[in-house]
Amino acid sequence: MVWDAWGSPSGHKPLPDQIRGLLAQVFGVSGEPVARRDEGDVPLRASALTPEHRAGLVAVAGADNVSLGHRDRLRHAGGKSTPDLLRRRASGAQDAPDAVVFPASHDDVLALLAYCAENAIAVVPFGGGTSVVGGLDPVRTGFAAVIAVDLRRLDTLTEVDPISGTATLGAGLQGPRAEELLAAHGLSLGHFPQSFEYATIGGFAATRSSGQASAGYGRFDDMIERLRIATPAGTLDLGRAPASAAGPDLRELFSGSEGTLGIITEVTLRVHPVSETTAYQAWSFPDFATGANALRTVIQAGAAPTVMRLSDEAETGLNLARAGNIGGGSVGGCLAVTTFEGTAAHVAARSAEASALLAAAGGTALGETPAQEWEHGRFSAPYLRDALLDVGILCETLETATSWSNLANLKAKVTAALVDTLTQGGAPALVMCHISHTYPTGASLYFTVVAKQADDPIAQWAQAKRAAGDAIVAASGTITHHHAIGADHRPWMTDEIGDLGVQVLRAVKQAIDPAGILNPGKLIP
Repeated sequence: MVWDAWGSPSGHKPLPDQIRGLLAQVFGVSGEPVARRDEGDVPLRASALTPEHRAGLVAVAGADNVSLGHRDRLRHAGGKSTPDLLRRRASGAQDAPDAVVFPASHDDVLALLAYCAENAIAVVPFGGGTSVVGGLDPVRTGFAAVIAVDLRRLDTLTEVDPISGTATLGAGLQGPRAEELLAAHGLSLGHFPQSFEYATIGGFAATRSSGQASAGYGRFDDMIERLRIATPAGTLDLGRAPASAAGPDLRELFSGSEGTLGIITEVTLRVHPVSETTAYQAWSFPDFATGANALRTVIQAGAAPTVMRLSDEAETGLNLARAGNIGGGSVGGCLAVTTFEGTAAHVAARSAEASALLAAAGGTALGETPAQEWEHGRFSAPYLRDALLDVGILCETLETATSWSNLANLKAKVTAALVDTLTQGGAPALVMCHISHTYPTGASLYFTVVAKQADDPIAQWAQAKRAAGDAIVAASGTITHHHAIGADHRPWMTDEIGDLGVQVLRAVKQAIDPAGILNPGKLIP
């Protein structure tokens, strides 16, 4: 990815005239982008790695696989949240790992961790670099140095079991390559988060990722059959059968551990045959409450589509504006999108059942085109975020989840917290929301926030984020549904699991990583 924004250069395009007009009308900005620096002009903090330590890392990974180069260090300096990018675009020296190491195998990772534990070198595991919660920040306090361990060379499909429906993949495989390798066997994982084009198999597991097709295929942690993990204390191979009563399931401990307890090097996952056909249907609901109730009816009836999502009125309106349909045409209220994958017979039966339920719950069918358009552009939203940052507009996201009975309350409280905080200076703020993941007992809420940047936009967002996080906790939501904890959500982790829960995590950390080298400053308070 580009160093100071999301994705590839080809994905970055000028703002459409419709959006520029809205920005001028609502926020009073011209829509003209500011110039951005070349990455070679960005000063980095000098590497703290000693020649002796570099030689030790080279002895493990090889001279060609230990880099102190400016480009590698800069591109491993953090993730892709709005604060990450604002910091990267700011003047002054940037913090970055002191070196980047590219191991080729599980044994390489194991040896690296042993060496780093002996020499007080902190280790940040690095997959696709897509964290939006400060999960990749190079925390160096108390350590001689900090390195990024990039897993891109662990990129093979090592085993396929078509009878059991499983596949074993290297942790460094990015989403598209994993799908390409599986497709050669007529298989698919079906995990498509917004980060899909860049995020990795190991990152999906380490953060409990949830893809846009979760209604049909489940979350990533639902797909995990086995994990192989390198730790400073040795190797863990977890998972022997589809289900077991052999005590607590330790796979659950490492799924979502964010590199603080070990580095996941290999994952065995449940896979399925490539779908024979896909059906699309979009719906309009008069308001968000009606739409949410309709989604609940479908999921509780066991008739879930592969994809099922609902945008509130504000997000629906912005999507119409992006498409050039300012007046809304025949679409109003709240837009819902459904897709169905599988055999032709299965898709026909499931789509008929779900459509009947959605219509009975107040939905108006809009045909397949809006759903197909959503799928076509489903990975492009971060590019719009970056284009807005370029013209002085703050744009960021956050997410949570709760029970169906508490959904409206949580949405109202978080929206109010964001609007109240961001409009204190008199500037307007737009808060949009959608449901993208549903369960029989509840759903996720994904918020997108747009406001004019203040003089210090990092502090501006930090204040809004604190208010939103406090509102989530007070309204009994989870502090994160799929973005993970990282550094940004760590202040609320004790609220999430309690003091005793924190003690449990610290005890496990002490047993596995007594030197504390694994991704310090993340997850565990």
